[in-house]
Amino acid sequence: MHDHEYDLIVIGGGINGAGIASDAALRGLRVALLEAKDFGGATSSASSKLIHGGLRYLEQYEFRLVREALAEREILMAKAPHLITPMRFRLPHRPQLRPAWMIRIGLFLYDHLAKRQQLSRSRAIRFDRHDGPLLHEIRRGFEYADGWVDDARLVLANVQSVAERGGSVWNYCRCQSAFRQGTYWQVEAFDERRELGFELRAKALVNAAGPWVNQVFDEQLKQRSPRAIRLIQGSHIVVPRIHREPYAYILQNDDQRIVFVIPYQQKYSLVGTTDVEFQGDPRHVHVSDQEVNYLIGVVNAHFKHNLRLDDVLWSYSGVRPLCADESGVPQAITRDYTIELDEDPKLPLLSVFGGKLTTYRKLAETAVDRLAPYFESCPASRSRTDVLPGGDCDPDTLSPLLHQDYPFLTSAQASRIAHAYGSRARLWLRQAKQRSDLGQWFGDDLSQAEIDYLVTNEWAYQSEDILWRRTKLGLVMSESQQLALNAYLSQSQLNAYQNKTA
Repeated sequence: MHDHEYDLIVIGGGINGAGIASDAALRGLRVALLEAKDFGGATSSASSKLIHGGLRYLEQYEFRLVREALAEREILMAKAPHLITPMRFRLPHRPQLRPAWMIRIGLFLYDHLAKRQQLSRSRAIRFDRHDGPLLHEIRRGFEYADGWVDDARLVLANVQSVAERGGSVWNYCRCQSAFRQGTYWQVEAFDERRELGFELRAKALVNAAGPWVNQVFDEQLKQRSPRAIRLIQGSHIVVPRIHREPYAYILQNDDQRIVFVIPYQQKYSLVGTTDVEFQGDPRHVHVSDQEVNYLIGVVNAHFKHNLRLDDVLWSYSGVRPLCADESGVPQAITRDYTIELDEDPKLPLLSVFGGKLTTYRKLAETAVDRLAPYFESCPASRSRTDVLPGGDCDPDTLSPLLHQDYPFLTSAQASRIAHAYGSRARLWLRQAKQRSDLGQWFGDDLSQAEIDYLVTNEWAYQSEDILWRRTKLGLVMSESQQLALNAYLSQSQLNAYQNKTA
């Protein structure tokens, strides 16, 4: 087989594309994965960072979706324990919005729609009116369990699993055209890093371009899309930690929306999300002043500690590509996914519409199952039990061991590294005895050794890839430190180019 001949080419390196590529590679298929920008660089890193069943979807009678998501929650926690951690959520009761009996029924279903192995049941609670973080008039509520996830690193772990099984993965590499030619799909791609065009061939093609799924049909495939999508903007803000409790809060608002307040990166609170119809290029989505004021207003209606605009340290926004339905308001649009298969007798085209982070693995399994008849050999999926790279350890056990073996790391630094890299942390920490053994430091937390590892093993290319997706350290690094990182990456890329052309 030629170097650029594959069984399957996947367009789109978000969570669904990476998941499909990973599932196919696990079955022994030869896979190529193309992402126009960074892996997980759009919708998949702009989520609320939750692995959850979707409690509020029960109000839309999405029982199948919630059941599937709850089952997947357990599977994913076992696949990536370093990236996904259990979290308790507290729901303050506001009787004028939803009666207590309705919430109790919803939580009962949430507890029993799928088997639970790692998470405890929900319960009714009373809030401490004096020492607690909530306003005095909020006295009752409920508590339940879900999971928190490092969304961008979950995408990267799936990409790593593809590469480690012989697949070819490219970020900053866009598909320029794709068409059936003879007995192959012919794909013309352009590598932004090398400023080089090249061709790929495959027996099957997957369009998992997320918000750009219909654009791929229009521009690259020159076909009409079988589905319409609605683009919904979801925005988040990061503020100094609102409370010191180990809980997340799920807040009800008068418009029937809910907003999460989630402990984030040890020192902060993550607040989101919004649901706003979006028009335009998803690459250029930005948080609006209206959305920021909305999120601050919901928080201030519940917490003693009031937020102000100048408390917002960072914000991010993403566009969710949801399957178009007849829902009048964005929050009522289904989060379920649809898989469309153009059943050409020899050269299938599979396209993904909609979906949510929690159900990516099941979506991927279903997608490759649909394609399996087109390959001579395609065994059953192994993704249910296959542990993602770095996931063969308990991060809470690893963290103190790293602190012990590398005493120059603080306990907070050791915890970050354990939860980001899992068992792969020592691949770049190596035999370091002191800070200087890890090379130049860009601030207190980011070392040259970690940067080099991210560039070599995780396809980091720009400083944004490192600061806001792979490490989240952009929150603690000054402008001058970020400029120093930019300079280091530019010099490293120049050195690599000169070595290749020497």
